[in-house]
Amino acid sequence: MRPLKVVIYSIVPSPYQRDLFYALSRCPEIDLQVYYLESGCADSPWTEKPIQAYETVLPGFHLTWGLSRFHLNWHLPALKHVDVVVLNGYQNLMSQLILRFYGERVPCIFWGEKMVGESSGIKGQLQKVFSAALNRCAAIAAIGSRAQQDYQQRFPKHPIFNIPYYCNLSEFQSSIERPRKPITILFCGQMIERKGVDLLLQAFDRLIQSGTQARLLLVGREAELPEMMRSLSSKTQQQIDYAGFHDPEYLPQFFKQADLFVLPSRYDGWGVVVNQAVGAGLPIICSDAVGAAVDLVEPGVNGAIVPAGDAIALYQALSFYTQDSKAIQQASQASQIKAATLTPEAGAKCWCEVLLSVQVSKQYKICYTK
Repeated sequence: MRPLKVVIYSIVPSPYQRDLFYALSRCPEIDLQVYYLESGCADSPWTEKPIQAYETVLPGFHLTWGLSRFHLNWHLPALKHVDVVVLNGYQNLMSQLILRFYGERVPCIFWGEKMVGESSGIKGQLQKVFSAALNRCAAIAAIGSRAQQDYQQRFPKHPIFNIPYYCNLSEFQSSIERPRKPITILFCGQMIERKGVDLLLQAFDRLIQSGTQARLLLVGREAELPEMMRSLSSKTQQQIDYAGFHDPEYLPQFFKQADLFVLPSRYDGWGVVVNQAVGAGLPIICSDAVGAAVDLVEPGVNGAIVPAGDAIALYQALSFYTQDSKAIQQASQASQIKAATLTPEAGAKCWCEVLLSVQVSKQYKICYTK
């Protein structure tokens, strides 16, 4: 039996997706080709790495409208002998072209996080037009349980698979015994309101004022941090270390310094940093607006989930772990066990099963129709 010819269209060569693509390329059942719509973006300024033989960055450009990016690429899809197409994103000309003109001939899988609420005006109308093309998909691969529920409501007639993010966590793993003194709380991400950094600073300030010995380590793009820091007392500011933005290969050193990880986002479709925290064996405090929280954080076992936007609940969760060393140790062990299920190889196996099932289902549908 020949390998399944699979083409994936993704937005940028994200280091985390590339871990999965590499593992998938090594599966004997799959003949893989990956196309990226651009080489990088300002929000995630990763250092560009050499691409693999199965990867191609397409020529083109993008338009920005608020937080949305609309890509236009000059590339004619050659899908005559392709078995399955995977589309990571739909607000671009390429995905729209493939779904509207090839969707009936080649099974297409849309792969995405939970959809953001619809905008108003012209932008909202465009989103409706673009998202309508997803009705032509053979299936949807939702990134996490929360996204799966969202797509089941939006597209009740489609097969919906739950495939979380998988990435290489081996460099994050260590045999460090936690907690240490003072306890180090880590946040990794953009220093913006959507990520809940202002809430974290408020909760941490209250923690320090209560007399707790703790340190807050911030890693990521500075963005709105200077303005957020102004309202903090000098005592609290002295306990905060800002390490700046770093490429993924340099992140393990910061996770190994930490005893506790926090992601208090007001909205986060997934949050790969939660995978990394699990890999590092950290207790994790997430808001309930973080997609990864549902799949990777088990309250009372390897961390806590707090209501998004609630600085008091966040403080209470921080206080609990910073005052209970046994709770940190137990949560750390639980995260280490969970990390074994999140490898790129596990993700590639999951994807192989989905790709084969969609391709077989499409073949059966065609035969049955005839």
